[in-house]
Amino acid sequence: MSEPKAPTPAPGDTYKGWLFKWTNYIKGYQRRWFVLSNGLLSYYRTQAEMGHTCRGTINLATANIAVEDSCNFVISNGGTQTYHLKASSEVERQRWITALELAKAKAFRMQAESDDSGDESTPPAAGQGGGARNSEVQSTLRTLGSKVEDLSTCNDLIAKHGSALQRSLSELEGVRLGGETSEKIRQVTERATLFRITSNAMINACRDFLALAQAHSKRWQKALQAEREQRVRLEETLEQLAKQHNHLERAFRGATVLPPSQSNPAIDSKGSVPGKGDASDEDEENEFFDACEDVQEFITVPADPKYHRRSGSNVSGISSEMGMDDGTTSLDEQSMASNPESPQSQEVVPVRKRRTRIPDKPNYSLNLWSIMKNCIGKELSKIPMPVNFNEPLSMLQRLSEDLEYYELLDRGAKCQSSLEQMCYVAAFTVSSYSTTVHRTGKPFNPLLGETFELDRLQESGYRSLCEQVSHHPPAAAHHAISERGWTLRQEIALASKFRGKYLSIMPLGSIHCIFEKSNNHYTWKKVTTTVHNIIVGKLWIDQSGEIDIVNHRTGDRCHLKFAPYSYFSRDVARKVTGVVTDKDGKAHYVLSGTWDEKMECSRVMQSSRGGENGADGRQKTVYQTLKAKELWRKTPLPEGAENMYYFSTLALTLNEPEEGVAPTDSRKRPDQRLMEQGRWEEANAEKQRLEEKQRTARREREREANRSANPEEGKEPADGALIEDSISDSPLKTEEVEIATEPSETTDKTDTDETSSDLSLSSGHQDSYKAMWFDRCVDPMTGEPTHIYRGGYWETKEQGNWDSCPDIF
Repeated sequence: MSEPKAPTPAPGDTYKGWLFKWTNYIKGYQRRWFVLSNGLLSYYRTQAEMGHTCRGTINLATANIAVEDSCNFVISNGGTQTYHLKASSEVERQRWITALELAKAKAFRMQAESDDSGDESTPPAAGQGGGARNSEVQSTLRTLGSKVEDLSTCNDLIAKHGSALQRSLSELEGVRLGGETSEKIRQVTERATLFRITSNAMINACRDFLALAQAHSKRWQKALQAEREQRVRLEETLEQLAKQHNHLERAFRGATVLPPSQSNPAIDSKGSVPGKGDASDEDEENEFFDACEDVQEFITVPADPKYHRRSGSNVSGISSEMGMDDGTTSLDEQSMASNPESPQSQEVVPVRKRRTRIPDKPNYSLNLWSIMKNCIGKELSKIPMPVNFNEPLSMLQRLSEDLEYYELLDRGAKCQSSLEQMCYVAAFTVSSYSTTVHRTGKPFNPLLGETFELDRLQESGYRSLCEQVSHHPPAAAHHAISERGWTLRQEIALASKFRGKYLSIMPLGSIHCIFEKSNNHYTWKKVTTTVHNIIVGKLWIDQSGEIDIVNHRTGDRCHLKFAPYSYFSRDVARKVTGVVTDKDGKAHYVLSGTWDEKMECSRVMQSSRGGENGADGRQKTVYQTLKAKELWRKTPLPEGAENMYYFSTLALTLNEPEEGVAPTDSRKRPDQRLMEQGRWEEANAEKQRLEEKQRTARREREREANRSANPEEGKEPADGALIEDSISDSPLKTEEVEIATEPSETTDKTDTDETSSDLSLSSGHQDSYKAMWFDRCVDPMTGEPTHIYRGGYWETKEQGNWDSCPDIF
């Protein structure tokens, strides 16, 4: 559960919040309440302990603050005290670093001022903080004000007595010598005495004011100089951060990565602080042990004999701080860098400028329960749904979004080792889910025969084609080929379970990735997607389940586990962990990350069985790894994405009109185009027209199939074959779904992949439809019925002859 964001610290404020503090190898990081006040950083187990029990305090005036990575930092005062801390996010870590640096500078300045002023002033007592300084300044100002009032009073008295003295002297000049002479002289003497006393008081008040002003002016000048120096330091720090941000941004957008021979060995050989772990990937069952070298540490995962004959691979928790050892890592710096590689030198070809915005989503209200209350227990493919629940993309376009991070396959094609290549394939598998985290809208279910091409040959080196090849069960075939040596193909049919509060979508079918150079052939299946809060509350999406990626040529295997979200879990949300093993079950790489942010891999140097069993009874395995390397990181969403259905940069371009595409292309679908333009009422009417047109076409195919099967009778098909089919819409899905609830389909399609495949195959006999660009066959690698691209689409596009395409819109 994420913590509330703390306010940005201001100078003089007390800063409080939760941090994870490293304790020991058994417990790892533990959550502690930290309080920063008056240059002292203290921590407690809970907020309730603040009044009576402090677990530790460190003085920042002499402390050193070091940043380790995106979330970790270390505070040390020279060896006696060292805190290894971890924030919940990079933003939270930066807030703490800013607060600590300001507090350190203030504590150092106060100490210097105390030494310089000596006996003239006393530093504020502990606990007074910024309030003591303000009180001191106010007191000084009041004292100076009173001195100014004394000077004003003395000035009035001097003027009064001076005038009286002047009058007395004038009268003395006109007096004749006689009896009254002595009286006048006495009066002059009194007035002269009063004038002298007042003048002395004026002089003393001026002297006090001058002395006080000089004394405080010296301190104020020092304080002003210290503030100026602090401002300069902050400006320099800000400039440095801006340069680093600019450098990282340029590197992220395609800066060239230096080859290993040019990398700095001093940086590569730098190890991390021994005895630290990563709390975000920590599991309750993890055990930590001192590494043999500073650059290596152990991590713990439960073993599964099904995938690990020697070291186990069913991951339930991965937690490590992985060092880097020069010359020992097999993943070279260039191939394992997270930044995309710069393209090879080639001729500059003008690239088409793609759109970066679509019309904002209208704010139309709709009562979901009024539609859903009659759907529980029924076949969702028979329920007509308005476009209010959709997003202006089809399922074929959503399937093409799997290629958003195609660079991972480009880099995988260059790998010499099949195990390294497996890491990139696994990262590509996880990256395909990153676009779904906020996408609660359902894509349009494609019409039978609908296609979608994604021609990025000029920009990215690949071409992709999708076609809706079956309507019952709904299935889409996808084929993508790249000039950089890889081919991706898949056929996805979907089953769903609606339980009132949530909707589970289970993709059926295998995904194939073939690398031309090595002839490595990888297959895997997708995990379950769950849409929560269907009826009440804010919709949110989770991915859960396990994926086994298999290299059929070498026998290498990667087992990935998508941890389901739990309100009470201490793990990071959307966590993904995995282990890459060879054909003998020996672990070579450990993978960790989240499906909505990033994936990292670490090379395993040594593995051993643990002596105890985990909570689920499985024996644990301890891995000793090198420092983690980033494989993939999600690209931030474009500005204003929350008003554009949370589309990514690629998704914004998928429905952009293009010349020369097939007449069956999703870009030409009228109801989808009307919805994108914000004309939802017209889109609903157009959607109903397309549904009825598809039903009519299906009935005609069934009649033709029946005539072919019974030419002498010419009878109409049975009633069951005449059941009208909707466009197979179902509410609030992230993918197209089908529920088998009729008596003829009582077998649960989620039980086994073979059952769903047989069902899909048998449905082909009920409908005579044949795909336009894909041939139906049995996959030679998996033995499943599937559709494989037979070619001809791109050649037809070059000729511009689409006469053979059906009129589906």
